[in-house]
Amino acid sequence: MLKADLHTHTADDPVDDIPYTTFELIDRAAALGYEALAVTLHEKQLDIRPFAAHAAERGIVLVPGIERTIEGRHVVLLNFSDGAEQVDTFADLARLKRRRRGLVVAPHAYFPARSCLRGDLERHADLFDVVERNAMYTRAVDFNRRAERWAARHGKPVVGNGDVHRLMQLGTTYSLIDAEKDPDAICDAIAKGHVIVESRPLSTVEAARVASALSSSPEMASSAQGKAAAAMARRRSSMALASSATRETRAAAIATPVSAMLRSKAWKRAASLTSSANRRLRCCMARSK
Repeated sequence: MLKADLHTHTADDPVDDIPYTTFELIDRAAALGYEALAVTLHEKQLDIRPFAAHAAERGIVLVPGIERTIEGRHVVLLNFSDGAEQVDTFADLARLKRRRRGLVVAPHAYFPARSCLRGDLERHADLFDVVERNAMYTRAVDFNRRAERWAARHGKPVVGNGDVHRLMQLGTTYSLIDAEKDPDAICDAIAKGHVIVESRPLSTVEAARVASALSSSPEMASSAQGKAAAAMARRRSSMALASSATRETRAAAIATPVSAMLRSKAWKRAASLTSSANRRLRCCMARSK
């Protein structure tokens, strides 16, 4: 089983501001035991030949790939020999699939960003071979679940990817692929469902660190991962405020239980009823005398 991440970015990316080189990504991945990587730059397919020997020396095979914007939506195209950089429409993608072997991945399909597929995934379901579980999630905020339900309904495999824009993102979500260490074999195995997703949610501290790192870049702040990170930050902030409010409420109740009770509507109503009952009781006692 090959440990793989098939959605990563490096400083060669023409769109995103990435603070590490392709060599540094390979070195970090090797240290974490990865055996397959796809560097999927935005709009440009990286020429992997200058990096192949460096990767092979560290036990890693590089899979050609690109994260292409198609009609405004991000799509990961893996192992197409040519033509991937010229895909602008879903009709172009259909033509590419007829002409060339390759794997079409739906990345971060339902994340809260304009570049995410969302309804286009359903409209063009036949063009997609696999759906991504993206590493950017916590237990409380997970935009992957809808994509996984879609994959289950349509009989599509799921791969685990880091969508790596910072090296700290490597290692929490990845794929284990039952294949030989060869790009064709890897993509064929995934298409047949011979893949296991290994994934754990980010802790709130980890999510905050990633969010802080991504927010330093305007391009990243508006990306799928940036939007997801912002959603996690809002969730964390609201939970912190709620926790703080709960602590303050409890403290006030403990400090002034009697005054809090006396101010309550229920207490005032009970006191009013008791007062009325006492008046009626006094009247009855007076008449009986």
